[in-house]
Amino acid sequence: MAATLIYITTASPHEADVIGRALIDSRLAACVNLLPGMTSMFHWEGRVEQATECVLIAKTRADLVPRLTDKVRELHGYDCPCVVAVPITDGNPAFLDWIARETARPGTA
Repeated sequence: MAATLIYITTASPHEADVIGRALIDSRLAACVNLLPGMTSMFHWEGRVEQATECVLIAKTRADLVPRLTDKVRELHGYDCPCVVAVPITDGNPAFLDWIARETARPGTA
């Protein structure tokens, strides 16, 4: 089982909480971390923007990334939300096994 971290930015901690709970409830992620108070600078529609955002990091299986991305896009307020997958190449085997177990239980979306 290949595990993956999903890096997502949201407009607010509330939006991150809504998305994170949906990912957990649907078993598309075993765990999510919410990191409020990040400052982002980016190009958008011809201008340089700066915004305070919340980072949401989800731990999941690589094969669930497309469905997880679809769920985030469904719930996210941005036209083009940041949802990127970062492969986990190594780590605590017990933790990686836990990710696999928690995302394979009944109720997985």
